[in-house]
Amino acid sequence: MGVLKYGDSDVPIDIDDRTLAHLQAVVVAKLRRNESFTLSWRHCSGNGTGRSTIWLHPAIPLLFEFDQGAPDKLNLEWLERLMHSANTSGGIRLIEENAPEG
Repeated sequence: MGVLKYGDSDVPIDIDDRTLAHLQAVVVAKLRRNESFTLSWRHCSGNGTGRSTIWLHPAIPLLFEFDQGAPDKLNLEWLERLMHSANTSGGIRLIEENAPEG
């Protein structure tokens, strides 16, 4: 299980390594272009049934921390779906790799 650390928050965001690697690719691409956007995800069952959203901005520090040493090969279709959502007014919706379109 990987972790996304956002700004000066002491609350880490737990995300599995594979999802985190795909998220990192999309976030870095957006922030490199100086674009701000939101990231939304559903809470894991142990953290309730709600959801959270954060505002990502190039000036806010991010740390992507992985448990595994070597990254998996990225799924280009999943990256495209994540990037598409990042380019909408709703921002990135953290969807599962095999989630149906729509």
